[in-house]
Amino acid sequence: MNIAGKRQLVLGATFAIAAAGMALAPATPSHAATRTATTLASCPSYAVTYYGKTGSCVKLAQQLLIKHGYSVGSSGADGVFGAATLSAVKRFQSARHLDATGVVDDLTWKALLRFGGTGSACVTKTYNEMTVPQRLGQLIMVGMTSGGQSTVHGLVSNYHVGNIVYLGGWSGDGTVGRTSDGLQRLTSNSATDGVAQLIGADQEGGYVQQLTGAGFTKLPTALTQGTWSSSHQQSVAATVGQQLRDVGVGVDLAPVTDTVPQSLGTGNGPIGHYYREYGYTPSVVSRAVTNVVHGLNSRGAIATLKHFPGIGRIANNTDTSSTGITDNTMTSTDAYLTPFKSGISAGAGMVMVGLAWYPKIDSANQAPFSSKIVTTILRGNLGFHGVVVSDSMSAVAVQHVPVGDRAVRFIAAGGDMVLTGSPGEVPTMLSAIRARVHASSTFAWQVNHAIHRILTLKAQHGLLFCR
Repeated sequence: MNIAGKRQLVLGATFAIAAAGMALAPATPSHAATRTATTLASCPSYAVTYYGKTGSCVKLAQQLLIKHGYSVGSSGADGVFGAATLSAVKRFQSARHLDATGVVDDLTWKALLRFGGTGSACVTKTYNEMTVPQRLGQLIMVGMTSGGQSTVHGLVSNYHVGNIVYLGGWSGDGTVGRTSDGLQRLTSNSATDGVAQLIGADQEGGYVQQLTGAGFTKLPTALTQGTWSSSHQQSVAATVGQQLRDVGVGVDLAPVTDTVPQSLGTGNGPIGHYYREYGYTPSVVSRAVTNVVHGLNSRGAIATLKHFPGIGRIANNTDTSSTGITDNTMTSTDAYLTPFKSGISAGAGMVMVGLAWYPKIDSANQAPFSSKIVTTILRGNLGFHGVVVSDSMSAVAVQHVPVGDRAVRFIAAGGDMVLTGSPGEVPTMLSAIRARVHASSTFAWQVNHAIHRILTLKAQHGLLFCR
C-alpha cells in the first residue's frame, strides 16, 4: 500500500493483506536499511532474512512482539491485526519513545528485531561488514549537552562515533526520550553501519544526576543510599534502570565504587566532598555496589563501576586539578579494590578507569595509561572481561598529554572506550588511533579486541542488528 509516496505497514483492526503465502522481496546487500518506511505488501527484506521465515508482514510483526513479551490477542487470520495487537504495537513504540502511531516504519522494525543477535557470530559478522572508520568510531564515547546536539550529530554522521553520554543536565523524560530516538535515527549505513548508539548518563543521585524532572526519581546522595537495606538499594536501582531504558539510555555511569576513609571524608575532592561514596569501608561499599548492579541489571541497564582502582584517597578532583591526585597507599592487593571485585562478580558490564596516580603500582604511568592497572590488575587479577571506559579525557588531570596520545595510550594500556566531554577532541583522537593502527601490529590487535568487546556488549543489550 502506497500512502503519499511512503511505503508503510499500517496496523488496524480490519486491515488485511493478500494471501498469507505472498512472495516477499529478496534480501538486499545492506544490513541496515535506510530510514524510510516499508510497505504492507513487502516486509523489509532485512527483517525477513533476520527472522529466517517467510509469510505476511503482519504475522512477522506479531511474532516479534511476542518475543518482546507483548500479548497480541487471539486474532485469527494471518494478515489481520486485531485491537489487542494494535495496542501492543503502540505500547511497544511508546516504551521506546518511537511515535506511538501504530505505523511500523523502519525504526520500529529495527526495534522489534533487537531481541537477538547476541552471539559471537553476530559480533563477527557486524565487525566484518563495517568499514575501518566505522569500527574505530565505536572506540569513542562523546559527551553531549542540550546545546551541543548538532555538533555531536555531525560526529556521528561524519566520524562514525558509536557512543554518547548526556552531560550538562537534562530535564524531562519526554525531552530525553526524543533526543535518544534522534540519535538512533542517525545510525545509518554510512554512519555506523546500522550499529545502534550506546547512550549513557551519570545517574548516581545527590549532586550527580544528569537526568532530572518528570519521569526521573530524585535520588539522595550515595552516602544516604548506603544506609538503606539491601532490598531497598536494589529496588531503587531497578527503578532507575527502568527509567533510563524507557528514554533510550542503556548505560548508567554508576555506581561509584570508590571507598573514602572516614578520616578524610569531605577532604576528598572528587567523591567525599559531594557525598558520592556509599560508605567509609570496603564492606559497606561492596554491599551497596552489588545491590545497585543487580538492580540495574534486572532492567537491562548497564552498570559502570567507577573510578578504578579508586579515587577515594586523593585530595583534589581530577576534573579540575592536575595536582593532589596521587594515592600513595593503593597497592595491587589493596582492600579498596574489594568493591570493584564485588561489582564485577555481580555482573557489571563496564568499568571506568579514573585519572589519578598510584606510584606503589606504577610510578611511571597515570592510571588510564598504565597496563599494570588496566590489564594486569583489572582484567587479570579481578577477571573483568567487559568494556573498560576512561574517565573524561578532557579533564584537567590529563591535559599534559597531547589529545591524540590520550586515546592511543589508554587503548594501549588495555582500555576500550575513550570518553571525552569535549566533542572537538574527537577528530584528533580518531586520527591518532588510526595512525597508530597502521604503525603497530600490536596496537592494531588491541584495537581489534577493544572493538569486539564493545560490539559484544552492544549485542548483549540488543543494539546489534544481524541478519
